[in-house]
Amino acid sequence: MSKKGKKAKMPLSDEEQLLLFQQKLLAEEEMAKKKERLLSQFLKDKLAKEEHNSALNLYKINTQWRTVLREVKTRELHKDIEILSQTFERVVDCKDSVIKSLATDLSEAEEQYAHALRSHLHSIDQLLALQRSRLNLLEESYNMELEALTKEFETERKTIIDQHEKEIHYLQDVFMAMEQNYIDSEYESKLEFQSMWDDLKNKNLEEKHFLRLHLENTVEDLWRRFQDALKNYTDATEDQKIAFETLKVKDERSSKEIEAQMKKIQKLQDSIIILRGKIMVHSHENEDRNQYIRKDKELVLAQLRKLKAQRSHAREISQENLVKLTLESNATLKALRKIVDKGEKILKLAEICRKFETEEEKVLPFYSSVLTPKEQAEIEEIYREELTEELSKVIVNYTGMENFWKRYNKVKLEQLSLQQRRAQLLEINGKLREMLKQYLDGISVSDEVLSQLNPLFIVNHRSNLPQPLSTPTTQPGDKQPPTTY
Repeated sequence: MSKKGKKAKMPLSDEEQLLLFQQKLLAEEEMAKKKERLLSQFLKDKLAKEEHNSALNLYKINTQWRTVLREVKTRELHKDIEILSQTFERVVDCKDSVIKSLATDLSEAEEQYAHALRSHLHSIDQLLALQRSRLNLLEESYNMELEALTKEFETERKTIIDQHEKEIHYLQDVFMAMEQNYIDSEYESKLEFQSMWDDLKNKNLEEKHFLRLHLENTVEDLWRRFQDALKNYTDATEDQKIAFETLKVKDERSSKEIEAQMKKIQKLQDSIIILRGKIMVHSHENEDRNQYIRKDKELVLAQLRKLKAQRSHAREISQENLVKLTLESNATLKALRKIVDKGEKILKLAEICRKFETEEEKVLPFYSSVLTPKEQAEIEEIYREELTEELSKVIVNYTGMENFWKRYNKVKLEQLSLQQRRAQLLEINGKLREMLKQYLDGISVSDEVLSQLNPLFIVNHRSNLPQPLSTPTTQPGDKQPPTTY
């Protein structure tokens, strides 16, 4: 224990004091940083609280100001509603009177339309009856032409098929006869050639055998004589000379005989060559005949192919005509169905339009021409000059449609006049709406209204109201439209 106490009381060295001083400085710096952090955090929290309080106070101020503004605006709106209700009641009264007048006009127009529709339907029934009779006539003529064409087609088809079968049978007979003749001639030529070949071969074999036997006998005789001459030569030379001369003579004779035999052999070979040439000539002739027969056969086959192609072409043409006929018949049937549907549609539209005819249209469905007789005559002369014969024939069939086109043109003109009148009324209505909007904007107070021109603001006895609308010019025959406010 005493040793430990002595060690603690011992003085520190310079390095240890420096380390202690550095540790103290670090601790102080850390304490200063902690204080700065705490201070910055405190300031941030205080700033957040102040922002929250300012936002809350601003919200309270805005809510109170909005309540004040709402009360003021409700008062203004109540006043505007009272004014608008009064103006609306006036407008509603005017509209009720207009509706009553329009209802009376509509009832009168419905009665007139019903009368005109009945007369129009009567004329449409007459037109449909005329069109049905015309369609029946056209259908009967079409059926008659179709039957005639089918009969003519069937007869032509039968004749072509019969003629084709006859020609095929004839060509088959010719082909069979030519083949039979060719087979017979070929068989006969083969038999003749074989017989001649066998005869020549037998003759050659017999002559060859005869010559072989004759030559063998001569050779044996000569060998025997040669042996005898050799024996005699050995005996005496004279005898040998005599024998040599005799042999020489005999040799000459035998050489002559050999030459004669060789000539015979040469003659036989020449005859063989001649016979071979004849055989070759006969074979060439047979080949030419066969080639000629083949050419005839090819010509017959080409003619047969040509006839087959003509038959197939005729069959295709007839098939195309039949298809074309069926397509045209289907097209005509569809066109007739379309015409019938169009007529039914016209009848339905006529029934619908009859309800909207006026009494004047029911009493006088067709308007009279406004042209003078002189002008009418000039127009007819111009039409006669322009029309051709075909067009005039077509127009004659539709002379009964003149009254229909009159009514159609009248309806078309009325439709165009109503469309023009509607456009004018829409323009007037838009201008009136604009004036009403300007008036309402003038009696109301808002930032948007105050930023624009005020129509109620009068300076030097002048206001910002637009000028009064110019009333559209009306034709003498047009009805006066009901005024709206």
